[in-house]
Amino acid sequence: MPLTVTARPYELLLEPTATALVVIDMQRDFLEPGGFGELLGNDVSLLGRTVEPVREVLAAARDAGMLVIHTREGHRSDLSDCPPTKLARGRLDLGIGSLGPKGRVLVRGEGGHDIVDELRPDVGEVVLDKPGKGSFYATDLEHVLRNARINSLIVTGVTTEVCVHTTVREANDRGFECLVLEDCVASYFPEFHRVALEMICAQGGIFGWVTHSSELLAALAGARIERRVVGASKGA
Repeated sequence: MPLTVTARPYELLLEPTATALVVIDMQRDFLEPGGFGELLGNDVSLLGRTVEPVREVLAAARDAGMLVIHTREGHRSDLSDCPPTKLARGRLDLGIGSLGPKGRVLVRGEGGHDIVDELRPDVGEVVLDKPGKGSFYATDLEHVLRNARINSLIVTGVTTEVCVHTTVREANDRGFECLVLEDCVASYFPEFHRVALEMICAQGGIFGWVTHSSELLAALAGARIERRVVGASKGA
């Protein structure tokens, strides 16, 4: 049964069975003290605020039977999939592959590369490791979505202007509709966050739709109540 979700620039219709929740890079390296984000001089609490709303959306999506996909940015232990330009950028004393408080920075299998405990994937949920910013680049995300007959994505995660924005743009070019939950995405730079969201829904939704998680949760709750009413009437 389609959901009508209040959003900007206008309401969006979602079919839960054709919708996937994408949780982008909610990793210790980005969200927790001692991770790569903090080592770069950022206030990680700005990203930490997203954990609880994402947790609520994740629970609701699971209850609705949606496909759930988690992504993690990181590289092979030998860094053979990390371009030299990415390694060199920033002239960092402690960059990708360096040993930090949470293990080697952005290396698969290290503590910092893992998803925070509050959002740990359930058994059977898709976990995609990506070497780039976008979730489609050098991954099988598109194959997963096409095989599951998905046409709409609910997008959450970090950071708004980098991995989230890149993923939404990639999805848009591939014909997927994207709904970005403004309180479930975040940036180390609040102004970047605000402008990135405006860019997504500008010009009639050039890249997608933006809304607060409460609007999606309300639509899902309404659909759940309607299913119960219909089920009860059939059983009468």
